Amino acid sequence: MKIGYVNVFVKDFARSVPFFRDVLGLTLNFREDNFGYASFDGGPISFALAQTDQPDLVGRHTGVGFVVADIDAVYEALRTKGVVFDMPPTKQPWGGTLALFRDPDGNIFYLDPGQH
Repeated sequence: MKIGYVNVFVKDFARSVPFFRDVLGLTLNFREDNFGYASFDGGPISFALAQTDQPDLVGRHTGVGFVVADIDAVYEALRTKGVVFDMPPTKQPWGGTLALFRDPDGNIFYLDPGQH
């Protein structure tokens, strides 16, 4: 068994797709506006947005981490694009470094240099 995809729920699909495509730089695989679903190339797994009208599914900590080569450079680049960070790159008690950011719907994600 392996993980094939991760879906994150959003309220404002029209605003969210450009955020992940243009601001974060993910490659859009396909977008289906009629169903409020968009799939992005997430590396070995697919990352997707699914529109919902259920408020309890949006604005949460997703547990999804985006691995980057240079966390400090990516953090600064995303901040200049207006991305909201709850935590700048911070050394963690277990030795790694993480930053936490939000998408336009308030979902929380990790930036992770992947050096654990």
